[in-house]
Amino acid sequence: MESSGFSHSHQDGATHSNHGPEPRNGGGGGKDYSSSLRAGLAVTLIFFAVEVAGGYLSGSLSLISDAGHMFIDAFSLLLALGAIQAARSLPTKERTYGLHRAGIFAAFINALFLVGVSGVILFEAYGRFTKPQPVDGELMLVVAIIGLAANIYVAYRLHGSGDVNVRGAFLHVTGDALSSLAVIGAAVWITVTGQTIADPLLSGAIAIVILVSATGMLRETIAIFLQFTPRGLDYDKVIREMESTPGVAGVHDVHIWSLSSHIFILDAHVYCCEPDVVRIEDIKKEIKHRLEQFGILHSTLEFECRECRQGGSAACTILSECEPPAPSR
Repeated sequence: MESSGFSHSHQDGATHSNHGPEPRNGGGGGKDYSSSLRAGLAVTLIFFAVEVAGGYLSGSLSLISDAGHMFIDAFSLLLALGAIQAARSLPTKERTYGLHRAGIFAAFINALFLVGVSGVILFEAYGRFTKPQPVDGELMLVVAIIGLAANIYVAYRLHGSGDVNVRGAFLHVTGDALSSLAVIGAAVWITVTGQTIADPLLSGAIAIVILVSATGMLRETIAIFLQFTPRGLDYDKVIREMESTPGVAGVHDVHIWSLSSHIFILDAHVYCCEPDVVRIEDIKKEIKHRLEQFGILHSTLEFECRECRQGGSAACTILSECEPPAPSR
């Protein structure tokens, strides 16, 4: 006897969720950031052009580098926006989970770009440190302030999201805001002292900050791709909560993973020899209710009258032969 958190409709090959089109498991996943992403994309592209022109006129490699960072910001915003639209597409017979993983793929690409950007910044910082070049500090300062204002506006529109792909775009923008601050600091220093060493020093520090953020994002997206237990979820506590449900003698073959950053999935075998089908339905509803406290809104529960345990553990490995328990003497 099996129960799934997804119901199926054969009309047009669509599959629908019992919990509505936009489940929220991770918190912060319910707000629609599409308009914010569109506005951020437009603002970022405009000020990308402004920084390219300003860097060319002032001779500032720092502004050119920041413009490159803003271009990648624009790409990350476009990826995040596309991922949100893809995640809204209805499941089909070929894609029974829809395109929810598109957001995770976008976040993974964003993180890779962040790693690349940090490497470029470090390389350029080293080049400017060894071979300083004269720049127009005043023009550099004006353009950097404009770029910072643009980044602050976009970051404000994107902050607070629990969705990993929107958060990836937010990290891009905040990283670029830090880069703009560094450019402003370097511009002030150059204007006052005529020395250009502040530029590579601050740029190198920013690159390290970006690299740390990107590493964390890569770890999170890879964990979702490999279907690890969601971060922060206590696997043993979930099992204890299920086993404490009245009428449940044990659970095994428990798998918990993330479909996306805010949709958690569980499937498990429930050992229960209750002969009354109505009673089993009540037990199933109670288990699902208890799972909600962990953010698990989609579950598939298979009820069995012969318990399967692997080495006394509450979970079986997916390739192991499950043996019924030895008869009591």
